[in-house]
Amino acid sequence: MTNTTSQGHSSRAGHRVPLQPVILAIALLLAAPGLQPAEAATKARASVAAREGSSRIITETAAEAGETPGARASNARTATFSLKQLGALFPLQLRGIRGNSGVTFSIRADQVVTSAKLKINYAYSPSLIPQLSHINVMVNEQVAATIPVPTEQAGQNLQREVVIPPRLITEFNRLNLELIGHYTRDCEDPTHSSLWANVGNDSVLELTLTPIAQANDLALLPQPFFDRRDALPLALPMVFAGTPSAASLEAAGALSSWFGALAGYRGARFPALQDQIPAQGNAIVFAVGNQQIPGGLSLPALQGPTVAMVPNPNDATAKLLLVMGRDGKELKIAANAVAVGSPALSGQVATITSLTELKPRKPYDAPNWLASDRPVKFGELVQEENLNVSGYSPDLIRVNFHLPPDLFGWRTKGIPVDLKYRYTPRPNLDKSTLNINVNQQFLRSLPLLAISHETPGALERAVGSVLPAGELIPAREQFNIPLFKLPAQTQLQFHYFHDMVKEGSCKDVVLDNVRGTVEPDSTVDISGFSHFLAMPDLAAFSNSGFPFTRMADLSETAVVLPEKPTASDYSSYLSLLGVFGRSTGYPATAVSVVSPKQIEALAGKDVVLIGSASNQPLLAQWADASPVNIQTGARRFKISDFAYRVFSWWDPSQRDGAKPGRNQVAFNSNSNDGVIAGFESPVSAGRSVVQLSSNNPEGMTQIVDALLDADLVKEIQGSTSVIRGKQVDSLVAEQTYYVGHLDPLTWVQWFLSGNPLLLLGLGILAALLIAVLLFLSLRARARARLKNQG
Repeated sequence: MTNTTSQGHSSRAGHRVPLQPVILAIALLLAAPGLQPAEAATKARASVAAREGSSRIITETAAEAGETPGARASNARTATFSLKQLGALFPLQLRGIRGNSGVTFSIRADQVVTSAKLKINYAYSPSLIPQLSHINVMVNEQVAATIPVPTEQAGQNLQREVVIPPRLITEFNRLNLELIGHYTRDCEDPTHSSLWANVGNDSVLELTLTPIAQANDLALLPQPFFDRRDALPLALPMVFAGTPSAASLEAAGALSSWFGALAGYRGARFPALQDQIPAQGNAIVFAVGNQQIPGGLSLPALQGPTVAMVPNPNDATAKLLLVMGRDGKELKIAANAVAVGSPALSGQVATITSLTELKPRKPYDAPNWLASDRPVKFGELVQEENLNVSGYSPDLIRVNFHLPPDLFGWRTKGIPVDLKYRYTPRPNLDKSTLNINVNQQFLRSLPLLAISHETPGALERAVGSVLPAGELIPAREQFNIPLFKLPAQTQLQFHYFHDMVKEGSCKDVVLDNVRGTVEPDSTVDISGFSHFLAMPDLAAFSNSGFPFTRMADLSETAVVLPEKPTASDYSSYLSLLGVFGRSTGYPATAVSVVSPKQIEALAGKDVVLIGSASNQPLLAQWADASPVNIQTGARRFKISDFAYRVFSWWDPSQRDGAKPGRNQVAFNSNSNDGVIAGFESPVSAGRSVVQLSSNNPEGMTQIVDALLDADLVKEIQGSTSVIRGKQVDSLVAEQTYYVGHLDPLTWVQWFLSGNPLLLLGLGILAALLIAVLLFLSLRARARARLKNQG
């Protein structure tokens, strides 16, 4: 037909060509370039699918065949971040002729910025000369906008919206505010007090983000499920095919703790879904045997523990991570392979043939915790480039570390720190110092020495030959940090303060040639401390997950879920393990999930008890041991008289020797409060139980919210905490047991210090014993003397 039509057209070449076919042909030609990439992409994918064979999971969506710009624009969302959320804990202070301060932000790998705005709240000095002064908004050292400083608006609280070109924004970015300030046209003091501008940390960075689809490749893990560039809290649904078994929950716990460790300070939540793929976003799906995966995804015949990455059928730009096995054991192997071996995985589908633990975990060996058996170098805790600063107004040098919460610091000087540092020598002796803070609390100050202008002696000349003048001066200082100043999450802060000596009018020229560093081989050492703690202590639980995180893989932890768990119970369990992972930095690959009927499985383990009076029978069985008893519509709390004791009020450790609580309060209520309580395990002496309970799902959600809130978590302490929205009330039922061990001599000293009457009695007994021995010795000598005389 085509040939015939062509011949017909050529035989009528002299006739007039109809207009409609010409327009149609032109339209097809114009449309062809836009259609060809989609066709080529579809053919290429079909070819790849044919090569991959039946071992691959193939899920085609309309977006894979070609995503139009209009569709991408419709998926765009707007994200807002205050400067405080980006790390500016205080308003930005811009000082001097070139004051500079800023924050960092990053963009996920599966997103692109299409527009950006900075809504800035600021004020500036009335003394600035408008023609010579301004404020620069800089992104990655490039000027995005310049804000003038007219005199008529000086000294006022101003607001301004600055448009940032998206081309300036990359994956990792720094947003700086720079003041170029001048107060006179003649000679000026570069550090004059009138040279200032203030930018509020409530200023907002607004980004319009458009998602882009990524490849189905396990080599991208943990992306796109977690992206370290994303500063927002992680919300990652866990989807179960049917009712999850204990093995499925243990596998999900390993992955939730892994993602919780990756999320770190951001926090992570893991909503639990059954037979339901989320409408949008990424998710983890668990399936055992021939279970049908939700969403109608096709599943190949499993050959063993299997992990696969496929598109979310409900969201073209999102992914699903399928964790599968022919039975519960294989499912756990697949999950653990992702948690501990994700860097080795690749391809769309991976079948795990072997997973062997090379070295068993030991107590207190969590990657995020400071090692307890040796001095730890600063270079192990922070990247070396972050230990160097420059300029007269340098940023802090920060060294973060996490302490085991059960360090026993009784009658010790504190944690020893061996600090090695170097700095540019001062030209003359002045007030320059290296200030050392702990969690923003001043600890001590070290002077920065000056260059000596005296004639050097032989020793100085020898040192000068090795260390030429002008080089950084090495210095060393050893000091101790009192243990009471150190919470579980601690930050050592070093600030180089350089004194600027005034030389007079037109002579004050600032040379930005000062440098300072803290050596990476500086050490902090907790190896000399015993591990011993009075329990229950919910502060140790909320800040560090202790005592469960004592073993980083949670091998000595059992989680007891209700007989008929709800989605809220599953979510609370998964989010709690995410909190544990954030503390340890290691996945909970050995956690045990048991039912209330498996009490024998709790022997020798610390227990997390989750549920309410209506579905958790252990709450009633262990009511006498627990400081709180929650029944349907009724509650009972044990309360101590610790707060009313006036004797020994000066002794901060007297709670260690406290007696059991002697008061109770009972009442009826249908409130939605969440309760966290700690007590000694009725199954194994010396083991701990932490109870998370509420009468409804809302209360369980409040518990998770409090554990993820940096402000509320500090209020969780004592033996019982009641959580009501943004309010946390803690009660003390007094300690009744201890965990950990002391060396014999320290234990005797500590025990006697809490029992002064016994110490007095032992002293009297010792005195009597010494008196008897002296009496007998003197009588023997007297008899011997009399015998010799006779």
